[in-house]
Amino acid sequence: MAKVRGFLDIHRHKPLQRPVAERLGDCREIDVTMADAQFAEQASRCMDCGIPFCHGGCPLGNLIPDWNDLVHHRRPADASAVLHATNNFPDITGRVCPAPCETSCVLGLEVPQTVAGQGLTQRALFEGPVTIKAIEREIADRAWRGGAILPQPPPYRTSRRVAVVGSGPAGLAAAQQLARRGHDVTVYEKDDRLGGLLRYGIPDFKLEKALLDARLQQMSAEGVQFRTGIEVGVTLSIEQLRSGCDAVVLCGGAGQPRDLDVPGRGLKGVHFAMEFLTQQNRRVAGDAVLDGLWAAGKRVVVLGGGDTGSDCVGTALRQGAADVLSLEVLPQPAKQRTAAHLWPGWPYTLTTSTSHEEGGRREFGVRTLALLGENGRLRSLRAVRTQMRDGRWVDVSDSTFEIPCDLLLLAMGFAGPARAGLLEQLGVALDARGNIAAAGGRTSVTGVFAAGDAVRGASLVVWAIAEGRQVAERVDAYLSNAETVGWPRQAT
Repeated sequence: MAKVRGFLDIHRHKPLQRPVAERLGDCREIDVTMADAQFAEQASRCMDCGIPFCHGGCPLGNLIPDWNDLVHHRRPADASAVLHATNNFPDITGRVCPAPCETSCVLGLEVPQTVAGQGLTQRALFEGPVTIKAIEREIADRAWRGGAILPQPPPYRTSRRVAVVGSGPAGLAAAQQLARRGHDVTVYEKDDRLGGLLRYGIPDFKLEKALLDARLQQMSAEGVQFRTGIEVGVTLSIEQLRSGCDAVVLCGGAGQPRDLDVPGRGLKGVHFAMEFLTQQNRRVAGDAVLDGLWAAGKRVVVLGGGDTGSDCVGTALRQGAADVLSLEVLPQPAKQRTAAHLWPGWPYTLTTSTSHEEGGRREFGVRTLALLGENGRLRSLRAVRTQMRDGRWVDVSDSTFEIPCDLLLLAMGFAGPARAGLLEQLGVALDARGNIAAAGGRTSVTGVFAAGDAVRGASLVVWAIAEGRQVAERVDAYLSNAETVGWPRQAT
């Protein structure tokens, strides 16, 4: 246990952030490095529970009490080693993960109580969970600054070759694990830069791309080969891919955005969120984006209240939007846990992201009926308010209204991986939701494996990394048995 009375004597302090007015003027990260004393004190709040529910809350199974104890005892290098034992990229997850580990921390335990005539209320037993996410990020950042994060090339080579399709978190985690096992790994990425949604989906104010580049350099030094601008199934045939490798790992993500099927969808000024976010990240990277999306002076509406929608809000505010409104079709969540979502499960409660703190407005229980425009360009949305009635969502009578809008960003989630091209040519089976069917990472095609959002559907970065690591274990076992190799690799 880090400190016997730490959870009683030390207050929870969230990491400091740059002032809103300052951070809206740039695209740099908003969190401030923790002071040494705060770093150790916050880790000292960990109770080292008999049953560490934080482990269950983390798909990676991070050894959270262990590295909290090491931080408390001023052993940052050892804390980094324990952290990296389960997580390839803690500097990334410490920035972009919503931290389910914290919601399952015992110090965040909330006990529901029924108050007569007032329904269900909540009472927190402790001051709040350990700031696990901030500590994780700080451990990794200090390890980088101290030179403790180094390449780990394998002591030998197996001569087995693996092709990893997609360079998002699942693909990168799988590639790194397989390279460290001695296999020759090549990662294929259709975009001009590596990283998938880490590169072009997450804004720099949440994840500066120098961190991603540092990890890619580490992987290159470990022997991973990267090929960008190659779309397997289009610019590189399946035959060419398979002839040069012994196994294929599909980690292409679930990039098909959900569309809005209403009258007026074809008006100018309606775009998917990823178009908007990708262009902004390209600008920050120094690319010239001609005739691109720009929110300055515009009335922006974001459909969707998740992380992608929040990222659109923060980006639009930084671009100087005249007004930013987020619409969510579901009702406003409760501010505290309800009986339907008891601890230690994930609480579906109202969350306010750093982007929402920076400005803009939010409305819940609003359904878009139609898009209205002039001369082919969007000018407003016609919407209606909704409510739950007899177990289903219905429109509220006489509640139709219009919302002025010059730029509409669709951030309503993703519908799975693209079916045409690669998946069709490989002939892998899909599940009922249209994702790749992969039991234990194995697809229906011998020698072809899959992991991440392409299998699970759009989810968290920690799930992608966890499944990338798991599929690497399956591929390594497959390649270790020469009799199971699915096709003869031919010289190219």
